Amino acid sequence: MQGAWAPRLPGALRLAPAWRAHLHAAADCPPRRPRVALAWRGERIGSVEPDLFERAGLAGGSLVRWLDAQAAWEVAGELTPSLAQLAFVLRERGLAHTWRDEQLAVRSEAGALLGTVERAVVRPLGIATQAVHLVAVDPRGGHWVQQRAFDKPTDPGLWDTLMGGLVPARDAIEDALARETWEEAGLRLEQLQELQYGGRTLTRRPFREQAHGYVVEVIDWYRCTLPEGVEPANQDGEVAGFRCMAPEEVEVLLQQEAFTIDASLVLEAAFGG
Repeated sequence: MQGAWAPRLPGALRLAPAWRAHLHAAADCPPRRPRVALAWRGERIGSVEPDLFERAGLAGGSLVRWLDAQAAWEVAGELTPSLAQLAFVLRERGLAHTWRDEQLAVRSEAGALLGTVERAVVRPLGIATQAVHLVAVDPRGGHWVQQRAFDKPTDPGLWDTLMGGLVPARDAIEDALARETWEEAGLRLEQLQELQYGGRTLTRRPFREQAHGYVVEVIDWYRCTLPEGVEPANQDGEVAGFRCMAPEEVEVLLQQEAFTIDASLVLEAAFGG
């Protein structure tokens, strides 16, 4: 019949073109306010609102300087120690997100590792981050998903992939995959069937939880099957619960924007055809 859906494959999601367009517009959009480059020794490492350092009382100090020729802010001194001092000042001024005592990588636009920074300030400083996600189906094609804890500082209560988290500076992506899968879902990689790398996607968008924050994030995702009798169990208190949903229920919740943007992007890439 003309216009009818093709037969459903196990786990496949039927996602309308209009919904896909809306998702990608939300996942790749400009900041709410203009931003200027944040640099270090000629390398762009992020972006900030032009008056951020003035609001933090840092303008004219020793940590950052304004470059008129480039219309950019530059971090002075050695990168990691200077960013650590910046982070403490931004926290004192109420301009940082939730403090995590976790260092994330700071890279050049070419991908070279330049230093590290406290996770709480990557969004106001527009520093690019890396995340890893794991999507999982059961043998019949149901989707194992988690509901984020209602007290999480980012996207509380929204639905997510089986596992999703930022990759710390200390970890290779495979290490982060293994650790986060255990912490969030209580699963060892050896318990998963057909585990494989799926792909990479990018999101650039205003940070919903912080008016002056901007998200630039590369997301690497993996896919797997959870065997019969193997169920996730959260270990770190950051998940409200897990469910194995039929594809039709996932589709409804995606359209209702009940999933995080990151999870929506990954599910579309993995199962949207």
